[in-house]
Amino acid sequence: MRALALMHDHATEPGLIGERLQERGYDLTSVTVVPAERHHSPDVSFTFPAPDDWDLIVSLGAPWSVYDETAVGSWIGGELALLRKAHHLGVPVLGICFGAQALATALGGSVGPAPHPEIGWTRVDSDDPSLIPDGPWFQWHYDRCVPPPGAVEVARNEVCAQAFLAGRSLGVQFHPEITTTVVHRYLDLGGREQCVRHGLDPEDLLARSRAMETPARDNATQLTDAFLDRVANTSV
Repeated sequence: MRALALMHDHATEPGLIGERLQERGYDLTSVTVVPAERHHSPDVSFTFPAPDDWDLIVSLGAPWSVYDETAVGSWIGGELALLRKAHHLGVPVLGICFGAQALATALGGSVGPAPHPEIGWTRVDSDDPSLIPDGPWFQWHYDRCVPPPGAVEVARNEVCAQAFLAGRSLGVQFHPEITTTVVHRYLDLGGREQCVRHGLDPEDLLARSRAMETPARDNATQLTDAFLDRVANTSV
């Protein structure tokens, strides 16, 4: 079984989700849309792989907005087409943060600014804790999505929908894949300034992330297994 991970920037990686997919027997291939040298000018050209070459697609987070054409205008259309075709072919998609927003947009939902950003570890209200544990989950986003027509919202908080099901696909607003290494990268790429601007201590966030490593792995494992077994309905 072959899984494709869409890394939109060099700082993000499949992390805990990727590790669990490999433990479940998946051959995981990652592609990077925006290379490191274009991080601050992400309007690049990129040719996405065909969805029918894969048994599973993971669309990861990004520091940009799906609707920001100055940042993603040249490649977001290709990703939306990929996710839309995957859905129609029955290829399961796990969309994470930006990836969930792209999935929602591709299937007829929408994305817009959240009432306020979410940065750090938060709990969510889940209708199905065996699929989406209550957390805490790591979050770093400024936007929120309206799930597409026919989707089922399965988790939320006061800011936005936190998880939705659409056929064999799952979108989550939080970051189940997160590792302390990636949190450190976010902070180094302007995240420290963002934290301070919103009244957060970046060193506290990093320390909290270290303290959460074991429960974060447990939650990521549970979510990945439930996604594979109950939503994607595929196993190796």
